[in-house]
Amino acid sequence: MTTQTILPVDAEHLSELSQRSGEPGWLKESRLKALELAASLTLPRLEKTKLDRWNLNTYGTYKASQAFTALNEAPASIAALIKDQEAGSLIIQRNSEVVYTRLAPELAEQGVIFTDLQTAVKKHGDLVRRYLHKAVQPDEHSIAALHAALWSGGVFLYVPKNVIVSTPIQAVLLTDDAEAVFVPHILIVAEANSSVTYVDNYVSDKTEAGLHNGAVEVFVGAGAKVQFASVHQLGEDTTDVTYRRAVVENDGMIDWIVGEMNYGNTASDTKSVLKGNGSSSNAKVIAVGSGAQKLNYTTQAQHFGRNTPSNMITRAVMRDSATSIINGITKIEKGATRADGQQTEKVLMLSPKARGDANPILLIDEDDVTAGHAASVGQVNPEQVYYLMSRGISKHDAETLVIYGFLAPVVSQIPLEGLRKQLQSLVERKLGQ
Repeated sequence: MTTQTILPVDAEHLSELSQRSGEPGWLKESRLKALELAASLTLPRLEKTKLDRWNLNTYGTYKASQAFTALNEAPASIAALIKDQEAGSLIIQRNSEVVYTRLAPELAEQGVIFTDLQTAVKKHGDLVRRYLHKAVQPDEHSIAALHAALWSGGVFLYVPKNVIVSTPIQAVLLTDDAEAVFVPHILIVAEANSSVTYVDNYVSDKTEAGLHNGAVEVFVGAGAKVQFASVHQLGEDTTDVTYRRAVVENDGMIDWIVGEMNYGNTASDTKSVLKGNGSSSNAKVIAVGSGAQKLNYTTQAQHFGRNTPSNMITRAVMRDSATSIINGITKIEKGATRADGQQTEKVLMLSPKARGDANPILLIDEDDVTAGHAASVGQVNPEQVYYLMSRGISKHDAETLVIYGFLAPVVSQIPLEGLRKQLQSLVERKLGQ
């Protein structure tokens, strides 16, 4: 059975919005074509997840937000995330628009571009057009098409050839108005032999139903290294659907670090396309489900180049009556000789009502490769708890230590101390510690 897509805007209104924003003609045409596609495409098919029952129609409308020039003008809900960032490179999006942008002067002197995507299409149109919607394509499904039609605000990060960015570049994306559309698009381009770390946080501060339809596109040039870290902590009334894609050229590397700490229904798909020889991918995903959340997380690595290693690690903890589907997909194409794809998915359930499903998938069309997977779903080991209690530790603290030990293989590998501490704090909050 197919579900008809309900369009949140008509073509005439979308065209007016594009013109009012001063967008170039090619972008307006792209939006209108994507909207037309959305009307004919179906929802993505997710393993054991009925997306048609989710809140996927509450887009809202485009609403302007008041920009600010100093961080002390920012909403209190994100104050902790932007503390001590006055001298760093930072973008803040509030609902439909970016309201604050700062690029460190020394990076601007090296040719780094860091601005909202709506500004980038006007000032750097040819560069943006070369990459926009090339990794997450509008014709994949109706959600991708609607994203391509409706995105606003967003982030554009460009790092020129041979430029090494030593300090993390950050973005905070806040939704606190249930009537405002929240569809940011993140586009990162790292030219040959460059290096950059990008970190973003998604935060909601509202009590009415809302939707985040997000897309991330990362293009890693030959010999370049991109570290992409993202933490989602949206409220229980916000549905979060996010597609992340990286295309990696010869000897390039993408390192994903994803913290799924939402309180509402969440679906995410994080994929590395290892296009070039010697390209590599590492993906580390940590998730905690609570309440009646329904979660579906997919991590993928698609190998085209030779000598391409990929590694995917996912750890999920489910409490209350939360349910999760954890998918790992390694696809090794014909000709990708000496590729090495490894993946591990583990789910820990803290309640008899919680449910978890770990699905490792290997799709291999080449003989001269190495691939492996490990998956497990289980409850807290009572013998481990008993051992800790025998050393004078309370049952509550013993269970907490076991949970943290379960998550440690992911958390301990996060190279950014601030992000590591933030994730630990969010885990404690979601587990009710």
